[in-house]
Amino acid sequence: MSRKISRSFINGRTGAGTAGQGLKVEWDSTNDGELHWKDVDESSLEYAPVWYGGRGVFGGGEPSGLTDVIDYITIATTGNAQDFGDLMEARAYFDGTSNGTRGVWFGGYAGSASKALIQYVTVSTLGNAADFGDLTLARYSPAVVCDSTTGVAMGGLATTGDVNTMDYVTIATTGNATDFGDTTVTRREAGGCNSDVRGLMAGGYNVHNVIDYITIATLGNAIDFGDLTVGRTYVAACDNTTRGLFGGGWISPNANNTMDYVTIATTGNASDFGDLSVAYREATACSNNTTGIFAGARGPSNNTIEYVTIATLGNATDFGDLTVARYSMGGLSGN
Repeated sequence: MSRKISRSFINGRTGAGTAGQGLKVEWDSTNDGELHWKDVDESSLEYAPVWYGGRGVFGGGEPSGLTDVIDYITIATTGNAQDFGDLMEARAYFDGTSNGTRGVWFGGYAGSASKALIQYVTVSTLGNAADFGDLTLARYSPAVVCDSTTGVAMGGLATTGDVNTMDYVTIATTGNATDFGDTTVTRREAGGCNSDVRGLMAGGYNVHNVIDYITIATLGNAIDFGDLTVGRTYVAACDNTTRGLFGGGWISPNANNTMDYVTIATTGNASDFGDLSVAYREATACSNNTTGIFAGARGPSNNTIEYVTIATLGNATDFGDLTVARYSMGGLSGN
């Protein structure tokens, strides 16, 4: 059954399309998901792919030993993180993504071993992580990207050393990963971000400044995109529909507070965005398509959460604190 938007049960005005009115979806503390008529011109209406969401979720990490803690925040509202549940086991050095509903974490380091395990949670429902399946190759510190349907783990460190392996899963369906292709160079601890078409992998161990990209819906090897402004490892990355943002990292012997950005649809070198509040490494990141979040770090204060407005250049601002101070978490967002 179909319904007309005009004069249907939508909050606000009963008429549509007059006097500069536009239909917008509200995302706030009281109106999540509700449709409202707003007096806005058409250019202000924003498209947000389904993997963006109001909630940021951070799993695992290493404070003074591995942890299984999962925290969450409401991205649009600054404040401290709250307890979400637990991972299947304590681990660090992994990354995550979501299709908006299901959050998925790939691999990781637990004890003395790289892990193939993929875990998932339903982002809207507090609780513990469950088994999703396995990577094609056990490893930790991959960069992870998605296009709302497919999640791809890029690179990482296996028992044989750094790898160029990429494998993928269909996020809505549990099961083992399948080979996707290869990255341009072997590396780990890079930052992954994406649009609804492309996935990018930037930086990585041995201080690579290389940015790779893939078309997520099409299997194949990665292609060179350009370079970071500063080559570094332990890079955290987030995005909106247009821009990819890479924050922090490490250049021996020091941590780094650099934030770079690129336009995801256009290949080329990164440009300066601004600075994190302090130099740190091993943070994680996520976004709600407007606000970019950087959380946890190996640095002066490893329970820090800070934020930026991705569309506007500038320095990061304090958001709040994690429930447990730690670094090398896996971050993702969804609803």
